[in-house]
Formats: sequence, C-alpha cells, structure tokens
Amino acid sequence: MGPAMKKCFKCHHLKPLNEFYRHPRMADGHLNKCIACARVDVRINRALRDEKYLDYDRRRASRPERRRRAAERQRELRRRHPEREAAYRAVARAIRSGRLVRPAECPGCGEAKPVHAHHEDYQRPLDVTWLCPRCHRHHHAVRSYFGERR
Repeated sequence: MGPAMKKCFKCHHLKPLNEFYRHPRMADGHLNKCIACARVDVRINRALRDEKYLDYDRRRASRPERRRRAAERQRELRRRHPEREAAYRAVARAIRSGRLVRPAECPGCGEAKPVHAHHEDYQRPLDVTWLCPRCHRHHHAVRSYFGERR
C-alpha cells in the first residue's frame, strides 16, 4: 500500500502526507494546506506586514545568545566562501579609494536610504548593483523562490 494522501484546501492537489506540516489538533495529525501553499502564505503575510516583522526581528536579534550564534554562522560562512569575503573587501577598498561611489538613494525604489552592494557574480567583485536593504531582501527572496540560490 502506498503513502497516505491528502488534498490541500488551497491548491486542491492530492499529495502525500509528508508534503504537509504536522499539526497535533488535526484529525490526521497534519495541517490542511500543503507545505508549498503554507510557505507562499507566510511570504505574503510577511510582505504585507514588513515593518512589524522588521521591528520584531531587530529585537530578537539583539538577544545575546542570538548575537553569539550569528557571529559563529558568519565566521563559518566566511571560511566556506572566501570568494564572497574577497568581493566584499574589494568593494570596501574601492569605496574608500573613490573607485566606487555609493549612491544616495536606492535605484530599485528611489528612496533616500543607505544602500548595499549586491553581487550577481563574485568573480567580478566591482560589478555591483546598489540596493537598499528592503530591495536587497526582496531580490534574494524572489531568486530563492524561483530556485536560484547560491
């Protein structure tokens, strides 16, 4: 006999139970919408309430244990991806020397906010797109949604 199946109430597809989050209050022990639909709903909810979640994330990130774990993750990422670190440092040197100029406003949304240097290719460290934090997050969220992760 094959795996137990369930129909998602959002997309109406029949899927195996392992494609649904567990939920102890449901009769079969799984949520009534599939993982894919639940993730889309979370992204939409977060986009609609961006300021509220940014404030929550800021307060949560300032807790000592989270700061320590974030520093450990950052060290590990730098160790595993030296090409990224080299690109970041090349941009910082170019800004200090005047070879790169950070714009006063975000080309994505046009708001006068501090901008980040976004690299599409770390092999070309000075080829950057300037984006404010919100546009930068959005860019990566869209790329990860369509499976273009680095």
